Amino acid sequence: MAKVTQPVTDDSIKVRQLSHYQFTWVAGGPGAPGTITLQLVLDQGAWEEVLTVNADDADVLQDLLANTETVHYDITRRTLMFGVTPVGS
Repeated sequence: MAKVTQPVTDDSIKVRQLSHYQFTWVAGGPGAPGTITLQLVLDQGAWEEVLTVNADDADVLQDLLANTETVHYDITRRTLMFGVTPVGS
């Protein structure tokens, strides 16, 4: 069995499950484009992350998030991982 470094803390957990998400648009200055952010609530609020995304990425992400039952987020690599597939499927 693998040895787990103790204590296990919130900061030591690197991959978390997405519980909720929220897109936000913030207006830019006059004539300037706005900013789209995606807030991720992970492990029922144990961790939160805010990502700045462009409009094309926001559109794709909204579709993926709406149509994927299980989503994980790697905090260190800032990577969303969509779905879980059993080995051999």
